[in-house]
Amino acid sequence: MWQHEYTAETAAAPHAVWAVLSDLDNWTDWDTSMEAVALDGPFEVGGKVTMTPAGQQPIVSVITRIEPERAYADRTEFGGAVLDFSHTLTALPGGGTRVVHRLEITGPDAALLGPELGPMITEDFPEAMAALLARAERPERPGRTV
Repeated sequence: MWQHEYTAETAAAPHAVWAVLSDLDNWTDWDTSMEAVALDGPFEVGGKVTMTPAGQQPIVSVITRIEPERAYADRTEFGGAVLDFSHTLTALPGGGTRVVHRLEITGPDAALLGPELGPMITEDFPEAMAALLARAERPERPGRTV
């Protein structure tokens, strides 16, 4: 297994962060590592998301967890590895939100692929998180309310 976490905090409330995070069709507004992101069907556990990382072929992820204003997770199978991504939102005392973005790589080839693939995937976590939180802090932010 290989894992990585990145944590950041914002003055935005959990509902504001959730509105941006759960609006999958508009992830490319803030996640510059993606050329396209599209929800294929309803926003629910088991739903599919087609993501096209910059300069790469599209991949399909399956939503594995939705807890409105608390957590979103999806899974992507890549060769002999399973990539589990999650965003966990925690309300801070006095206001604001802590967001933990996590990647865990498991599966039969995780020991080989994790150390090579993991750092390449997670290198943009700080930039993507900063953009997500900046978007959540904007009063005119679009987004889904679930």
